[in-house]
Amino acid sequence: MRRVLFSLVLLLGALVPEAQECRVEGYVQSADGPLPGATVRLRGSGMSLVSDSAGHFRGPLVSCNDHMLEISHAGYEPLVRRVRFREPLRLQLEPRGGGLDEVVVSGTLKPVHRLESPVAVEVYSPQFFRKNPAPSLFESLQQVNGVRPQVNCSVCNTGDIHINGLEGPYTMVTIDGMPIVSSLSSVYGLFGIPTQLMEKMELIKGPASGLYGSEAVGGLINVITKDPAKAPRGSLTAMSTSWLEHALDAGARMRAGSAQGLLGLHYYQYQNPVDDNGDGFTDVTLQHRVSVFNKWKLLRRQGRVASFAARYFYEDRWGGQMNWKRAFRGGDSVYGESIYTSRWELIGRYQLPVPGQVFFAFSATAHRQDAAYGQHPFLGDQRILFGQLTWQK
Repeated sequence: MRRVLFSLVLLLGALVPEAQECRVEGYVQSADGPLPGATVRLRGSGMSLVSDSAGHFRGPLVSCNDHMLEISHAGYEPLVRRVRFREPLRLQLEPRGGGLDEVVVSGTLKPVHRLESPVAVEVYSPQFFRKNPAPSLFESLQQVNGVRPQVNCSVCNTGDIHINGLEGPYTMVTIDGMPIVSSLSSVYGLFGIPTQLMEKMELIKGPASGLYGSEAVGGLINVITKDPAKAPRGSLTAMSTSWLEHALDAGARMRAGSAQGLLGLHYYQYQNPVDDNGDGFTDVTLQHRVSVFNKWKLLRRQGRVASFAARYFYEDRWGGQMNWKRAFRGGDSVYGESIYTSRWELIGRYQLPVPGQVFFAFSATAHRQDAAYGQHPFLGDQRILFGQLTWQK
């Protein structure tokens, strides 16, 4: 009797269908390779996935039936695909033709299609800058027509950016639409931003003073950072050159309760004095630079916006006679120009809990500069607070 019962149990167990895990998995790529940060949504549900640094995504499905997936990424045509559970996917996105349907914010202070913007806005993705790597966005802008990074000092190599031939003070640099550059800080806002944390860069060539003030007479450079929810979990880029320049960019995504964060680190070092022209002075300024960037996005009711970002930047640069040392700083026995720069930036955007779309955005910067040009010292300390209240219909 026991044998009969045991055989019956085995038979019933074989008739029970095996539980199968319903999931979707695949890779998002373009003609240039994997696409990190692509958004994968399940149509008709609230499920949303983000591809990692390898373009890979994976998530559970509610049922094992066919589903419609929507895949999107900034600068690429959206893709809709019907999929089955456990079906391996290879999804390739195509670049948008002309980019006229791409969403831009710099021309109107709110998201609009590029074709609807009242001023011409050029958009550059991180892939554009990766084709010709450079230690910072300042050097990378040499690839953009009509934009010229200019070195104003042949010894300390400080400079500014000219747009359409106008001087540097007429070019405004913003991060996420908030001004972080002043007359003293020059173009330091473009140093120390890891390309992994940049969603895109929007460029306006020509007057933008109506929205951004007199400093934007020549044009506007708006660096837009990634949404923490769409950023890769981790990224790392290292670069070295034959001149012994070393650069490191690292980024990571994090989460704390209902808040999503983004952390970035930039490090650059060049400590190899070179005098190829034989004039006794360094051909390129020696630099040691570190920057830390942190951005947080809060999840609020009704999808209201709340994001805050902070950045700290420190740089030590010097140029001058080849035999210059720290002991000669501020003296006249051996000529050298040494600049210590320390600055912090705070940026935020908050949607007020009132009917309609009312936003308060702000930026605060503090820039401290300790410089010695030969025996002439220069101490600069500048603090700027900027606030802006907008109402969008």
